[in-house]
Amino acid sequence: MAGAGSWFVEQPPAEPPAEASASFERLYRAFLSARAALGLALVMAQLISVVLGTTPARSTLALSLSYAVAALALWLMPQLRRGASARSLARISSPHWWGAIGVDLILFGVLHALDPSGVNYGALFVMPVLMAAVLSPRMLALATAAMATLGLLGAAAWSLLAGLDVGLKTTQAGLVGSGLFAVSLLAGELSARLAREEKAARGSLALARQQELLNRLVIDEMQEGVLVVDRRGRVRAMNPAARGLLGAASGELSWQLRGRADWQPLVLALERAYGGSAGEGGAEVDVALALDSGAARSLRLRLRFTRQREGSEELCVLFVEDNRELLARTRQEKLAAMGRVSAGIAHEIRNPLAAIAQANALLAEDVTGGRAEQLTKMVASNVQRLKRLVDDVSELAPGMQPDTQPLDVSALVQETCDDWVQVNGVEPGAQSRFRLHIGARGLMGLFDAEHLRRVLVNLLDNAHRHAEPGAGAIQATLDRHGDALDLVVRSAGAPVPHEIERHLFEPFFSTRSRGSGLGLYICRELCERHGARIDYRRATDAAANEFCVRLRTPSSAPSA
Repeated sequence: MAGAGSWFVEQPPAEPPAEASASFERLYRAFLSARAALGLALVMAQLISVVLGTTPARSTLALSLSYAVAALALWLMPQLRRGASARSLARISSPHWWGAIGVDLILFGVLHALDPSGVNYGALFVMPVLMAAVLSPRMLALATAAMATLGLLGAAAWSLLAGLDVGLKTTQAGLVGSGLFAVSLLAGELSARLAREEKAARGSLALARQQELLNRLVIDEMQEGVLVVDRRGRVRAMNPAARGLLGAASGELSWQLRGRADWQPLVLALERAYGGSAGEGGAEVDVALALDSGAARSLRLRLRFTRQREGSEELCVLFVEDNRELLARTRQEKLAAMGRVSAGIAHEIRNPLAAIAQANALLAEDVTGGRAEQLTKMVASNVQRLKRLVDDVSELAPGMQPDTQPLDVSALVQETCDDWVQVNGVEPGAQSRFRLHIGARGLMGLFDAEHLRRVLVNLLDNAHRHAEPGAGAIQATLDRHGDALDLVVRSAGAPVPHEIERHLFEPFFSTRSRGSGLGLYICRELCERHGARIDYRRATDAAANEFCVRLRTPSSAPSA
């Protein structure tokens, strides 16, 4: 189920074997070090008794030394504990269980039973019982406590055979045995709880890391710039889009807004926002940053603040957008809305226009010569013009699915250019005004045949209309460019003025009095429908204007 504040929440992942093994190894080494310390403590106790004038029994000293040597060897020599794991300590038949727990039970039991001084060594059984409770299953831990208790009772029975008073020994064995069972149960429960909490913490940490990676991926892929800035003006984080908009170096790990003169407008906006003038909801301001070329880039800043908690630092999140892109999106939305309205109007005009054309044709049959015939021809000419305009607008009606399919672009371009040359009366030959170059035969591209023919004819008509006289003034080139095909139509002539270049692909913009202004706009819309792209550029090798259509190829198309 979806959780609040996140895209999705999964079940915490199972504890990875590597992490589980590391946890067991850490606890296992801790118990081994405690056993080594206990062995040294036993030996020190015997030595201290010698210093105080009490000579310990040889059996007690030998057992203490044996236990200390065994515990130190298991702690200091990794090869002795090789293969030890939670699974190996879960079986009483495992040598690792006997080497770490069984040896303690045997030595402590013998030490408690054979020490002639009567010292109670029953408290030593806490070590193997606690180790089994933490590292072994509950049943084996209880079995360990039972074996320790039986060892205490066996020591009391040995005292009975030796003719000693067993009342005190038996009472002590019962109390210590009860305590060992309690320690086993409590330690096992506490260990299981800590293991569950550690597993849940690891799962939460894994989910947090996954969420962080997803957030970072989404922010890095955003077209909008994102910056996180503190009160001192130090940028804590910046996505690639923000680097591009601000001109920051990609290799830097941190940035200081106050360190660059061209970022001072950002500093002023940030200071005003932190000063409280932005209000609780943040602020939205426009700033102008100077570029290396001397021009200025207008940016839209939206400032938002993180919720301040006790002891936490307040940070400001800046969302940066280029005002040119905002205007372009706004213009595109308006164009889309206008396209829908225009398509509806064109549909309503089509029927009255057909009626006008029919009525004008009937009138033309009844009049011959004179002014009336000129008027009917004028009406017919304008009706055809309106019909072409209605057809162009209807072609761009929203909701139409493009019929993109692989086609032989080489053959289509050759056929279309041959037809265009004949229709426009362009003479062939070395001195021809039109030249065609196709890089190779069989170049395949993704488009619709009729749409591509219409785009090419429109570009050729524009070139024919604006190109200067002379051989080769109009050129069409088709060639492969990486995984795409470039269809370029070049016309020799003066460059397109900058004030006109900005509006080349806008609808209803035309430099001719009788032009509809939809030619290049329709070309761009058709290209976008089929995943192609059309651009205008000024030729660098000659005084010519170029329109380049880049088409996808079947090899570059994403697989379904």
